[in-house]
Amino acid sequence: MDNGKKREISEKVKIIQKELLNSLKELVSIYSVESSPSENAPFGEGPRLALDKALEISQKMGFYTKNIDNKVGYAQYGDGDEDYIGIFGHVDVVPIGTGWKYDPLKSKIKNNRIYGRGVLDNKGPILANLYALYILKKCNVTFKIPVRIVFGTNEETGFNCVKHYLKKEKPPIFGWTPDCKWPVVYGERGRIKVRIWAEYSYVKEFYEFVNDYILSAPNNGVKLGIDFKDDDFGEMILRGYKFGISDNKHYFEWTMSYPGNCTGEKLIELIKECLTENLKIEEVSNWNPVLYDKSSEYVKILQKVYNDITGFNSEPVTTTGGTYAKIIPNIIAYGPSFPGQKNIAHLPDEWMDLNDLEKITEIYTMALYEINKFLENKK
Repeated sequence: MDNGKKREISEKVKIIQKELLNSLKELVSIYSVESSPSENAPFGEGPRLALDKALEISQKMGFYTKNIDNKVGYAQYGDGDEDYIGIFGHVDVVPIGTGWKYDPLKSKIKNNRIYGRGVLDNKGPILANLYALYILKKCNVTFKIPVRIVFGTNEETGFNCVKHYLKKEKPPIFGWTPDCKWPVVYGERGRIKVRIWAEYSYVKEFYEFVNDYILSAPNNGVKLGIDFKDDDFGEMILRGYKFGISDNKHYFEWTMSYPGNCTGEKLIELIKECLTENLKIEEVSNWNPVLYDKSSEYVKILQKVYNDITGFNSEPVTTTGGTYAKIIPNIIAYGPSFPGQKNIAHLPDEWMDLNDLEKITEIYTMALYEINKFLENKK
């Protein structure tokens, strides 16, 4: 990157932090948890108001905006509606819950941290990307193909916002979701939840199976014959155990976080071989693994930008989590949580360090700049 342009961008990142922070406070003040649908609010009033606010902020920056049926919307910089770079975040949040020291909707700043529901997941990071694009616009950077900042409103409760988006719009040629961790997340494990159950008369048989094959066995599924592993994701993980009784049937649920060399269907098939005829298994939900080419030029660019700015020497990683990359083709997860930052989102006193907010804004700005340079030089 040209050193003069790099300095110009870095300076503007610092200058714009006050404006970014004010926008974040506005967005956090909206309690955007899914609620009962109403007219023009398919996921409830809060998510729609948050979408309106995100698009209002975008319009003030001079971006073209589009609201798609109050389910999802985007800000676009650059002309064209064919190929584009897409950055997908969300403005809905999980319920506030109890145990807060600071008001979850007031964006309290204490010891250089901002506290509030959604500051990390995901209002802060998606606004950082919006402001990154705004900085490049102010620097008169023109893009070979358009860039869209997409605001989802149903990420926490079903991904229906982006499912609707794909019915109306083409997927991007590349992009990311700022809703995971650094440096570059090129793969996401599959995640299947299953339930085994038995009639009350077979309850002893049921509990013996659960204890022998799952609870007292290694959590890699070896006793069930499903201990798959591969180089990208590592070993199978069983977790999320839950007992219950429904309609006079005893059931046990668990989740399998599985690598890319097996399928949900194969896992159920193998587990069935371990069951007696009195025990039944059914799929509750399933997300297939996602694996992007970690040697691609796009991944290399994002990795280099992150390492250059942070001074680290980090390699692309995979995750057990699930993001919009499970739904949107051609995107990966990119930030925003730094190493060691865990158990922050969804909990009381959700926070983001203000230095981190500035740092991720710089990373996203430089990433967009370098992606554009790559596309300009691509024959």
